[in-house]
Amino acid sequence: MAVVTPAKSVLHSSIRNTHPSHFSASPSNLISARATQLGFRPRLLHQAKPTKWVEGFGYGLGRNRRSRTERLQRKPWVVKCTAEGIERGMFVGRRERGGEAKQLVRVPERFKVVVLLACVMCLCNADRVVMSVAIVPLAAQKGWTSSFLGVVQSSFLWGYIFSSVIGGALVDRYGGKRVMAWGVAMWSLATLLTPWAANHSTTSLLAVRAFFGLAEGVALPSMSTLLSRWFPTHERASAVGISMAGFHLGNVTGLLLTPVMLSSMGINGPFILFSSLGLLWSTIWASTVTNDPRESDFISKSELQLIQAGKSDSPVSNDKFPPLQLLLSKLPTWSIIFANITNNWGYFVLLSWMPVYFKTVFNVNLKQAAWFSAVPWGSMAISSCIAGTASDCLIKAGYSLTIVRKIMQSIGFIGPGVSLLCLNYVNTPAAAAVLLTVALCLSSFSQAGFLLNIQDIAPESAGFLHGISNSAGTFAAIVSTIGTGYFVQWLGSFQAFLTVTAALYFMTTIFWNLFATGERVF
Repeated sequence: MAVVTPAKSVLHSSIRNTHPSHFSASPSNLISARATQLGFRPRLLHQAKPTKWVEGFGYGLGRNRRSRTERLQRKPWVVKCTAEGIERGMFVGRRERGGEAKQLVRVPERFKVVVLLACVMCLCNADRVVMSVAIVPLAAQKGWTSSFLGVVQSSFLWGYIFSSVIGGALVDRYGGKRVMAWGVAMWSLATLLTPWAANHSTTSLLAVRAFFGLAEGVALPSMSTLLSRWFPTHERASAVGISMAGFHLGNVTGLLLTPVMLSSMGINGPFILFSSLGLLWSTIWASTVTNDPRESDFISKSELQLIQAGKSDSPVSNDKFPPLQLLLSKLPTWSIIFANITNNWGYFVLLSWMPVYFKTVFNVNLKQAAWFSAVPWGSMAISSCIAGTASDCLIKAGYSLTIVRKIMQSIGFIGPGVSLLCLNYVNTPAAAAVLLTVALCLSSFSQAGFLLNIQDIAPESAGFLHGISNSAGTFAAIVSTIGTGYFVQWLGSFQAFLTVTAALYFMTTIFWNLFATGERVF
């Protein structure tokens, strides 16, 4: 069924399209198509080029193309394309044989990329959370103080702070695929070694956790760069939202599964499970994804056109980076750095200390603490998708990138700040869980603020800039994670540190709205 479009689409040109994609049920010979203003005009079998048709349509048909083509010639197909199907990137076919119809669905390649990234971000955070839960029985067994708990929790960040800049530069030079694969393999190995290191010595545990952080430092720059290459501008916020939803679901997965596995399988159980999943993911990733859609053997020509037409930035060059002095001389860069500092400060306080918070303040046991801590993160996964969709809708409605980034970031900081101030006055764990849920849900709007703004102002060196800002944010996370332990031990409550964190949220919001921009700077 041809679709009549009121305006000429970027995909509706007079160029011959050798990649037909939508099948109808009416019997006919194999046809190819020519793009027109209204839809596609069929041609007969002897005019088509079967070999090119197989290369364009088949997913993984690079092997045995000749034999597959011969079978297609013997078994007639019916082909029809619609403008709507191509613009959306969805390809549906149906093959007639003996009166029976077999439905074929082709998923766009960029959707597969974002799903795999969401899965690895889930593993990335779950591997962190395992230690946040397992540290409670370890501390009881080893006799660790609250201040030393903060040191153990922050040891992950010691390696993370060094790998952010290096990892970001490697992503810009070699692409996100290879860097992400090596990062996952190394942090899965570190996860596997963690319980052994804890039983061996404190020094071994701190060293393994630092190595774990070193490997995980490449995850966010790799994700950000890959999504910027695989998605047009008006879909990028939604793609980041889906990927970060996986990141937050990693909290839920780790917080809910780890206590159960600790009680049934001991300390080793959760570490073995999540490290095995990481190695399995690496195998799938290596054979499925490319750094750029233009390098993919499986992407259709129409989807590639859609991605390229929706990009406002120039092609990425990996040959050189702007001088660090130049990057740091611009206020939009400092807006991103301060936003990353504030975001990581609050995020790691909540991530590392929520189980301890519920145990200390409300005397909730470990399994219940995991449940109360997991509910806010699960809600945050949903709000991440909402934030990405809202950002893309505002861009499509004609709002400038600068206005959209400022709106999203303001929601992402003012909301959590108010919620943390209110948290000082609650008396029940249920009320605390509600406020934490509100704080984390609203903080997810930051992903459509400073996280996307890195690609806006420096598309050619986004990984490097991401690494710089992430290193600053990681230092802030180390201070906040250790500082929380000392504040709790010194003052006997969490209230003072929650108030400091709320004040930091408000100050950074003001700076962001004064100096952030959605225009390209570098």
